Amino acid sequence: PDPLFPMLTLLSMFYYICLRRRSRSGTRGEALTSRRAVESGQRATLPISVEVEQYAKEVLDFSSHYGSENSMSYTMWNLAGMPNVYPSSGDFTQTAVFRAYGTWWEQCASAPLPFRRTPKAFHSQDYIELAFEEPVYPTAVEVLETYHPGAIVQIMACSLNPFSQNPPTDVRWEVLWAEEPTNVLTPQARQFSPSIKQLNFPTNLIRVEVNSSLLKYYTELDAVVLRGQKERPILSLYKMPRIDICDLSDSDEELSDPGASFRQAGDGKHINLGNGYFDKLPYELIQLIVSHLTLPDLCRLTQTCKLLHQHCCDPLQYIQLSLQPYWARLSDTSLGHLQGRCTLLQRLNLSWTGNRGALTLTGFSSFMKACGGSLVCLELSCCHFLSEPCLEVISQTCPGLQELNLSSCDRLHPQAFTHISKLTQLRRLVLYRTKIEQTAMLSILTFCIELRHLNLGSCVMIDDYDVVASMLAVRCRSLRSLDLWRCRNLTERGLAELAAGCRLLEELDLGWCSTLQSSSGCFQHLARNLPCLRKLFLTANRTVCDSDIEELAANCPALQHLDILGTRMVSSSSLRKLLQACPKLLLLDVSFCSQVDARIVQELCGLFPNVAIKKSFTQ
Repeated sequence: PDPLFPMLTLLSMFYYICLRRRSRSGTRGEALTSRRAVESGQRATLPISVEVEQYAKEVLDFSSHYGSENSMSYTMWNLAGMPNVYPSSGDFTQTAVFRAYGTWWEQCASAPLPFRRTPKAFHSQDYIELAFEEPVYPTAVEVLETYHPGAIVQIMACSLNPFSQNPPTDVRWEVLWAEEPTNVLTPQARQFSPSIKQLNFPTNLIRVEVNSSLLKYYTELDAVVLRGQKERPILSLYKMPRIDICDLSDSDEELSDPGASFRQAGDGKHINLGNGYFDKLPYELIQLIVSHLTLPDLCRLTQTCKLLHQHCCDPLQYIQLSLQPYWARLSDTSLGHLQGRCTLLQRLNLSWTGNRGALTLTGFSSFMKACGGSLVCLELSCCHFLSEPCLEVISQTCPGLQELNLSSCDRLHPQAFTHISKLTQLRRLVLYRTKIEQTAMLSILTFCIELRHLNLGSCVMIDDYDVVASMLAVRCRSLRSLDLWRCRNLTERGLAELAAGCRLLEELDLGWCSTLQSSSGCFQHLARNLPCLRKLFLTANRTVCDSDIEELAANCPALQHLDILGTRMVSSSSLRKLLQACPKLLLLDVSFCSQVDARIVQELCGLFPNVAIKKSFTQ
């Protein structure tokens, strides 16, 4: 027999199945007909679509920013409209800047432990969502980066028109471009315009995700341009969809008999027909092998056979669960499918999920009531589906919760935070950019006396931070880290009480706390009372002086991170003393320190090569 015959038969069957699958939708025939029409010389009858260029009209959502909630300097809102800085390079207040860069924050004691099973392809740390005036089929997305470029790792488009009065029930996100984080050698400005994927729907909602871990300083973005056509490009109609091997089954049903590989012989013994020796491996070894799979792969493996179904549904595989990488696809239905497997769940990451109706109170509550009993860590950053009833459910179903992250949940009503005080085992609480008020905060500090890490950065609704600091000193003496970034009204009195009561503090962020004055002696008192200090941010406090630096050098030998950006009264001599006295120092930011010029920085870098000394510039 001709050896080519079986191969031809196989190819014929493959082609027949492909045609059958595609003919169900009818799009293949239509595309071929249209293509023949074009090829026969009818191009002149096709409509010509004009490309539209537009800047972002509105900033809809973001995960963090360097700036304040009530100003425009260094905020994400600067990304709306025309560029303010480009093509200039440097550190400008009119740009959008995220809260962190590099790996400094990950090295701190307050940093959460990473979640297992996070896909290697998921690099995003921050995001911003931008709305444009007109929906278009994108042909290009351009991001104007004006300082330390290279942080962008993903650009996405959404089918939802944020200005529409009738939003669709099915909101769809598509990746236009994705890549690993890069370390661009120069901090100079650039116009970043990667090659993007064609969409089959128009969009005016673009999401840019970033990872700044490889950058040597804050990345700054000036504007985003969306180019596209109002009408769907003709050539995209002819693009044949890729054939996925999963599409080749003749039926859309799942495996009808997952245990078909096991059959019972006449004597009652089980005969293994499909697993070979795999099922003879110890249960624990198979569990270990399966534990290295990502969540989607784990769910796919569940459908292969009865043996692996048992292993993949074992609750021990779901002690830690990070759903953040799948935020674009997560829904109530997804949580419902996972609910039966998560009865031993201890650490759950739902950050970025559930927005625009993807998760509801009903779906979230059902999952938490079934799976929240053993939770010790719950990450809910940027979860705008959260409401007061959601926090009430958390307080009722998670009695042993030790870590709670509500970062940038800025749409939660202030009253909702009162329920946190019922979580008396809390050790780490992140309330960055929330609308918590003073009454709720004092209630939390009254009952949650085990707190080790507290983040109140940019919490602008708290009226008197001195009262909060005083309560912390009395109730939370084991506090290790405190973030008061941009708190409006902390004075030397509150800081003195804090330093006297929380002597185990290792990290203290007082960046942009303009009411603190060095002349009161508050920073010197701080240094004398906190010998364990490893991180101190005094960013943009122009009153910090040589005496403060020398006191730190004398009393804080474990210091690793110090930010004194913007001070006018620190000289190179006190910095030299600090660098000599603090051998563990890794980061020193002296940007915009008027007495410390580039020549001095270069000299200090040569003498202390293990310290990253930062000196920002403006072109």
